[in-house]
Amino acid sequence: MRIGIVGTGNMGRSLGILWAEQGHEVLFGARDADKGAQAAELAGHGAQGGTDDEAAQFGDVILYAIRGVEPSAVLSSTAVLDGKVVIDCNNREIPEGYAFGPLMEESLAEKLASQIPQARVVKAFNTFAQEVFELSPEPLKDHAVSVFLCSDDADAKQVVAGLAEQIGFVPTDCGPLRSARMVEALGDFIRFMIGGMKRGPYATISVHELPEATDRRLGGRQPGS
Repeated sequence: MRIGIVGTGNMGRSLGILWAEQGHEVLFGARDADKGAQAAELAGHGAQGGTDDEAAQFGDVILYAIRGVEPSAVLSSTAVLDGKVVIDCNNREIPEGYAFGPLMEESLAEKLASQIPQARVVKAFNTFAQEVFELSPEPLKDHAVSVFLCSDDADAKQVVAGLAEQIGFVPTDCGPLRSARMVEALGDFIRFMIGGMKRGPYATISVHELPEATDRRLGGRQPGS
């Protein structure tokens, strides 16, 4: 699969390297083409470096890893993203003292989708720090770390689920793109645990399904009032 990395920071570099190791064709893009070339050299496996425009043109799947900047300010034309799977891994800025406001009325992923309406936007990879990728794919697979996926395009979501699974994560379907509001809030919580509660960058979350209880000694679920 051809994957373009738009924004070669910590997240873009890390995911791009992991996907290159899995045999995907990867082009690292950056505003400064030299930065993309440096990431490609680090990745090896035939990875290429270039500009953000070149990465957007190259990939069938695009990782959009630039927080707070609209694609129209990054790319010469956003039409290059039409029909492509675009992964949004971004979170909002951390406020002082981790004093996040209420659940957002519109997620970053929804805003991105409104800016590139012909693209197939998927929210993913926003609920852990970059350091977690160092464990991928082994021993990460042993810890069943969830990647939460939100999209209005089921096929695009399935593509990203496969990319997540290849590098050791457990894809967890969270429904339509609107659910990204909750997933981004979960990203806020994880970052609070990492920094605010000093749990460190390897703090993350997994969804586990427990065996069904056979002893209903507590009376079972009662209907709400």
